This record gives sequence, structure tokens and C-alpha cells, in this order.
Amino acid sequence: MTFTDPVRLWLLVAVGAVLVAYLVVARRRPRYALRVSDTSLYDTVAPRRPGWRRHLVAAGFVAALASMVLAVAGPAATEEVPRERATVVLTIDTSLSMGATDVDPSRIEAAKAAALAFLDDAPPSVQVGLVSFDGTPVVRVTPTDDRRAVADAIESLRLGEGTATGEAIIASLDALRTVGAVAEPSADGTAPDGPADGTAPGDDKPPAVIVLLSDGTPTMGRPVDVAVAAARQAGVPVSTVAFGTPDGTVVIPDPDIPGREVTVPVPIDEPTLEHIADETGGEFFTASSSEELAAVYDDIGTTIGVETVLRDRTDWFVGAALVAALLTAVGSLAWFERLP
Repeated sequence: MTFTDPVRLWLLVAVGAVLVAYLVVARRRPRYALRVSDTSLYDTVAPRRPGWRRHLVAAGFVAALASMVLAVAGPAATEEVPRERATVVLTIDTSLSMGATDVDPSRIEAAKAAALAFLDDAPPSVQVGLVSFDGTPVVRVTPTDDRRAVADAIESLRLGEGTATGEAIIASLDALRTVGAVAEPSADGTAPDGPADGTAPGDDKPPAVIVLLSDGTPTMGRPVDVAVAAARQAGVPVSTVAFGTPDGTVVIPDPDIPGREVTVPVPIDEPTLEHIADETGGEFFTASSSEELAAVYDDIGTTIGVETVLRDRTDWFVGAALVAALLTAVGSLAWFERLP
């Protein structure tokens, strides 16, 4: 709960002063001794006093005042509501290291399964595109409502040599531009950074996000920092997922001896992926199993599909003040035959 005009909460001091004044007056109430010759006359000359009931009436009055103060302070609560529109590009590493079997059945197969589950769970209002990358990025599907087209492209992914992470981010930005999800870059490349919600400064485009899943260190293409600068200029956050374990290995042909194979370690490169997310306003995740990856994609899908808004809750406190005032009036009439 928050208040849009919190300065008015200082009025609660006045309510507290009323409460303190009541307590002081209640403690100073005079006590009178009455002597009569016939004790049966007590009920006539000194009828039963309301006792604790008068405190209930006072408490109701103070509660009504406090609720009215809270109402005029502009109470509001955050609430998650479905987005009307959003665009996400799934950017999946298809380098040879993704063939490692430290994740069952392999990194790439687990990545495919998680991406397909993401498609099933993503709200219909979210357009999804797909970019794969090894030594060269490929825009498999530009952002679309056609889930089947994206699913077919995911299932057809194959591994290749190299890891061009920076190029993949730039290709993902281009895919977003083809559907108008982000603005075209400025001619001189000096446009100010956009907000990290996929919109250019001052426009009302729906949020656009890149979700990049990778495991290895970039080995070719433009540096990651060049891609990060392009994403910042476009105002597109890049959320990254470091997928795999430190002990992953793959078997590849020996580059020096034809016909021979060698086992190569392929640990995940968390620092680079965390740097990308931090610098672009995205989120960084790690996953070392298919179950963890599925949970990450589910979390990302939930975040993309909803937005947090402030809902006015003045009516809650006006209602509370009204109820307190009515109860106070009923109690006062019943016990004292007058309104407070």
C-alpha cells in the first residue's frame, strides 16, 4: 500500500491528539459518593452507568476520523494486470557447446523443450520471435502471433561452430524493428538511452524484450559491449540465461589430427551474460538442469505477460470510515439515546 499524497497523513497527528484528549478526560471524570437511607432507591437516583460501552463509542469515532484521513491521502495498491501487447525475441545459442550432456538429455534439447513450454504458457497478447546463433546469427522467425511457426523453428534448430553473442543481440534488435516493436537507430548513433522497457523515449510502443540463452564465451563477431550499446539505445532490455554446469564437456573433431576426436570442457560464462543483463536493464538467470530452465522461462513469461499498475483504493477507506461512523451512531443511540 502506498499514498499519492502522503503529506496529508500528518493529519493523523490531530486524530491522535483527539484520542489523547479523550483518555485524559476519561481519567479525570469526577467520582461522587451518594448516601441514601433506602438502598432500593439507588436504581432511581443513580442508574447504571454505561461503563466500558462509552469507550466503544469513542473508539468508533476515532476510527472513522483515522479512516477519513487515510482516504484523503490517496491510498493506492500495486496490482498485476495482463499486458495488452508485448513482443519478445527468444535468442538461443546453437554453438557446439550446447551439445554437452551435463544437462539431461543435452543442453540444446533441454533449451528447445523450455522454449516450447514458454510458447504454450505465454499470453496470446505476446508476440514471439526466434533467433538462433552459433558463428552467425539467423532470424528464424520475426515476432508473430503464429505460435506454430515459432515452435517448428525451435524444433528444427541444429548446432554449428562458433559463438557470436554480440551479433545475435544485434540481429534480435533488427527482428524487433521489422515489426515496428522498436524505433530505427539514429543516423549518427548518438540517440539517448531509451527506457529499459522496450520503448523509445516519448513513444507508446508496447514493451519489447530479448531473452538470450547461452552457455559459452563469445568467440567471434562484434564485441558484446557494442551490442549492449545498441540495445540501450533502442531501449530494449536483454534478459540472459546462463545454461549448463561448470563441468560440461563436448567431443569434437581434433583440429590438428584428421579422424581423431577430443574432449573439450565447456563451462558456462556467467560473467558475460550477467554483464549483458545488468547493462541493458534485463534480468540475469542461471539454470543447471532442465527443471531449473523451465522455471526460469516460466518466470520470464509471467513477467513479460503482466505489468504492475497502481489502483486507487480510496473507496476502501471511505467505506471503513462510513462503517465506523454508522456503528458509532448505533451504539450511541442504543446506550445513550443520543448521537455522539
